[in-house]
This record gives sequence, C-alpha cells and structure tokens, in this order.
Amino acid sequence: MRKFVLFVLAAACTVPSLKMSAKEISVHAQSPASAPSDAASSSSTGCDLIIHVDGLRNTHGKVSTIVFNSPSGWPESKEKSQRHGWSDIVMTPTGPVSTMDWKGLPPGDYAVAAIHDENENHKLDRNFFGFPTEGFGFANNPSVGLSAPSYQKSVVHLACPSTEIKIHIQYR
Repeated sequence: MRKFVLFVLAAACTVPSLKMSAKEISVHAQSPASAPSDAASSSSTGCDLIIHVDGLRNTHGKVSTIVFNSPSGWPESKEKSQRHGWSDIVMTPTGPVSTMDWKGLPPGDYAVAAIHDENENHKLDRNFFGFPTEGFGFANNPSVGLSAPSYQKSVVHLACPSTEIKIHIQYR
C-alpha cells in the first residue's frame, strides 16, 4: 500500500503546481530550467516525440504528459523531467484522444507518463484509500500493480526526425 501511495503522490507531482499562470498551463511544452523556455526555439534542432493518448473516458479536462531521459526522479519529479505539459482532448469517431508533440529532443531513450486531469485541478485525484480516481498511463502500456512501472518498462527510443508512441489511459 505504501508503494501505491508513493506512486499516487508521484503522479500528482507530474502536473504543474497551482502557482503556474494560465499561459504556462497551455498546450505548449514547458521545458526544464536548462532547456530553452520557448518551444519554437527548440524545435529547429533535435527530434520530435509525438505522444498519442487514447482510452480517455470523456473529453473533460486536459492530458498531462511528462518525459524523462533518466531514471532520476521517475515518475514524480517534474524538476528532473526533460519535458512536461498539457494538451487538449478532442473527440474522434473512435472516442476522445489527445496528442502532444514534444519538439527538439535529442535522440535517445525516454520514459513517458500521462494523466487525464478531468477537472483541471492540476493533480491526479485519488480516493480515501489513495487509489487514483482519474486516468493514468505509461509508454509501452505496461501493466500497473500497486506502484508505477519501472523507468525501464516505460522507455521508448526516440529517433529523428520523429517517433510516435501511443499511451492507453487506464482508470482504477
């Protein structure tokens, strides 16, 4: 139970804090302090990681994705992430989906997590027992028990010019 509570707390940290402005909580990517803050300036070099998210139960809220290039901080530390940010949800004939295009990443291996923040309160909501009441998912769609999957189970290889992945959101 302790590991699951830690996972839930970690997942909650993948969303921007309530102190962020509306501009920062947009579809545009937020970069770590060491990377350019302007997504347009970083898109001229590097590779694109395109994340398609499906399995959403409705179109309410936003989808948050977070990208790590090392196990350090996985999955809880947005400060140690390579990228993190929000994307809109759209309805398609197959159901609600969301897509995030992270531009300008160096080629290599990255682990990716996503959450469905239905009420846009900037956290992964959970019940009295600590179980998530909103959706979550990881690259490679590993099975999730009482804790988040390991960094290695959620790693994808990014090659230029672009790599596309699909994350299926699950609800508990």
